[in-house]
Amino acid sequence: MNWWEVLVQQTINGLTRGAVFALIAMGYTMVYGIIELINFAHGDVFMLGLFISLFWFTMLGVTKTLSIAGLVTLLPLVFVLTMLTTAALNVAIDRVAYRPLRRSLSFMLENVALLWKGPAPIAYPDVFPSVDILREWFGVDSAIFVTTKDVLVIAATIPLMIALHYFVTRTRWGKAMRATAQDRETAQAMGIDVERTILVTFFVGGALAGAAGLIQGMYYNIGMWWMGYQAGLRAFTAAVLGGIGSMGGAALGGLVIGFLSAWSDQYISARWTNAIVFSILILVLVFRPHGLLGERAVDKA
Repeated sequence: MNWWEVLVQQTINGLTRGAVFALIAMGYTMVYGIIELINFAHGDVFMLGLFISLFWFTMLGVTKTLSIAGLVTLLPLVFVLTMLTTAALNVAIDRVAYRPLRRSLSFMLENVALLWKGPAPIAYPDVFPSVDILREWFGVDSAIFVTTKDVLVIAATIPLMIALHYFVTRTRWGKAMRATAQDRETAQAMGIDVERTILVTFFVGGALAGAAGLIQGMYYNIGMWWMGYQAGLRAFTAAVLGGIGSMGGAALGGLVIGFLSAWSDQYISARWTNAIVFSILILVLVFRPHGLLGERAVDKA
């Protein structure tokens, strides 16, 4: 591969990574916008999303690459089941355990996964066909690999982001969430059920984390009980980088972190990737404390 092919390949890799980070980051920023606290267990909900999607595939008897009919019927069904399960889990986290346990909850979820699947990495069934699009579909002999799995990541995440944007900006619950995030007391005085709004926020955030976990499993075909920590850390960094509380900022931050990590892995060293990502975050926060797309903090009277 020559230099430009390497650059294009790593940019594609960064785009797929960043799309997953963006979904997780949106869950972080939604919860923070409402209760002004970071749900540090969110990364582990993403991890459990992978495990739960594997459970649903197993329950449906899926152990190999799906046919076209399976991709049309079973894959959407597993998406819905996984998102509903992780959404319910995230609601339970808020209702039952989030307040008293806070940070300890992340370790609890990791140990649930550890007891459930054991310490060794788990094999995830290769349910989605991986086809080299340039070679197989277009007959282009290139050193760049663009597979159907790359397309899957983008095709799955973009509609979810659009749906989330519509939900937050156009629906009654979305307006309640924005009002609660702006001023909880005033929202409550205007008749908004703040507690139920928080519940809906955790539900949607959990669904996004579950979708991200399912996508991660289908793309890499492997899962580990500790994977939620690092993915959650990078997604949290993405949310802060883009502007915590900003949906667009979370999406942008996720893509930036994805590109930075892929380029760093290729051109510097994977061992230095976290240091580089956090250094960029520090620089952004020094010169733009509210993040790339976040709003400047305004003192409330």
